[in-house]
Amino acid sequence: MGRNTTEGRGVTSSLLRPRGRVRTGRIGAAPATGGTAPTAILDWRHPRVTALVAAVRATGGDGTDRTALLRAAHGRIAATVRPVYSVRDDRPVSSVLRRGRGSCSQRLAVLEAVARAVDVPTRVRGLLLDGAFWYPRFPRLRPLVPDQVVLAWPEFRPGPADGADGWLSPSALFGGTEGSARRPSGGFGNDGAETLFEALSRTSLDWDGTASCPAGGGCDLSGHVLADLGRFDSRDDLFAAHGQTLCGTARLLAEPVLGRRSAGAGVR
Repeated sequence: MGRNTTEGRGVTSSLLRPRGRVRTGRIGAAPATGGTAPTAILDWRHPRVTALVAAVRATGGDGTDRTALLRAAHGRIAATVRPVYSVRDDRPVSSVLRRGRGSCSQRLAVLEAVARAVDVPTRVRGLLLDGAFWYPRFPRLRPLVPDQVVLAWPEFRPGPADGADGWLSPSALFGGTEGSARRPSGGFGNDGAETLFEALSRTSLDWDGTASCPAGGGCDLSGHVLADLGRFDSRDDLFAAHGQTLCGTARLLAEPVLGRRSAGAGVR
């Protein structure tokens, strides 16, 4: 991580960041244990969320295989929540479902809410990404792309025998299955209609540079990581500690436009 440089990447904006935030790792912090309780963002007891959970249960088997249930939830969210460039990372899941559209971060929050509703603990890893990662999606607005992007990358614990200490990344939910073995090769370039949320179901998304990438590469995204902010019990805690990507004024001005702009279409 941190191997990226700024050479040749143009100008990104530091003016849009929240002021007074020191975004560094959590040295000496207690390990995040996660949980299943609802939060302000992961409001899974809301009727819209419980209705989504019921629909997923109806198509995702009897629920005894909770990893399969989460894969089914991911597919349903991808099909029913339109990807947009919303900048409101603190938007409650119930509100995302009411709108029927959401950013990658918001749709990942929906998946987390479903997980907690079916008694699968979740937590998040905070990653500080280089804003240049999003250049391909905003070719004519590069000076307005924030220089740092806070990403809440969730982890799930569907069973104590899964992964290190039982925690799985979103991509790992799809690993080791017959379906994932037949997934198309190639990684994620952040330059087409596919978003991070869709890509995680077909390829490993590796923020540490440790995965074995398929021919053609692209799954190793560690070069875009500026800092690992550590793990938090919820995305609410991450944003409370480090703020959202944009300051409040920037979110207020950008959300009416970007919150409706289809992701993958580009902003020109």
